[in-house]
Amino acid sequence: MSYRNRSDKNTEAEVRPGRPRDHAREGEILACVLELLGEVGYDALTFEAVARHAHASKATLYRRWETKRDMVVAAVKAGPASGGSGTVIDTGSLRGDLLALCERLAETMRSADGSMSLMLLQAGLEDPDLCTHIEEATGPTGAKLPTSVLAAAIGRGELPEGARPFPYEEITGSVLLLRRLNALPTGTGYLAHLVDHILVPALRASAANPEPPTRAIFS
Repeated sequence: MSYRNRSDKNTEAEVRPGRPRDHAREGEILACVLELLGEVGYDALTFEAVARHAHASKATLYRRWETKRDMVVAAVKAGPASGGSGTVIDTGSLRGDLLALCERLAETMRSADGSMSLMLLQAGLEDPDLCTHIEEATGPTGAKLPTSVLAAAIGRGELPEGARPFPYEEITGSVLLLRRLNALPTGTGYLAHLVDHILVPALRASAANPEPPTRAIFS
């Protein structure tokens, strides 16, 4: 395959078998991935573009990451917008869990620039499994409603059987990103209003509509 070509003298030397991985160099490459994601978006990101931007060979990238998704997940995990790896949301109530998730998502967005936050939301639409992989790699970012939170709320009787995460995942990221891009506050008072008056009622109502549309009606 062309990316295995070793004749390119303008790219960095490849790591020989047994040679320790250069973690500092990997960090530089992942920083380039995040920068390009903010500029061109997930769909347009390619190994070729990252290689040019990072002054690396495609062979170097392919040795580290088999797919674009793997590379993006690694970049998000290494970047400032990563969640707390291994952290579990469990406050003992649906309201408390939703507030904790909203606060985490707001912090995730504050730690990344607006274009990066928008890119992550867009990437979730273009590659729905990507968000799941990011959550598994970094810990809860607040972008998704964990299955454990939903199941616990149903078990406590706070949500009806058949409630779905769709309302939380459609509403929360979009609302917080819009407020961030417009320099509007997302403090505790606002998040409590969002949870009490929008998210909890929407989650309760979701059981009556178990099959939400996956695409915009007019797309």
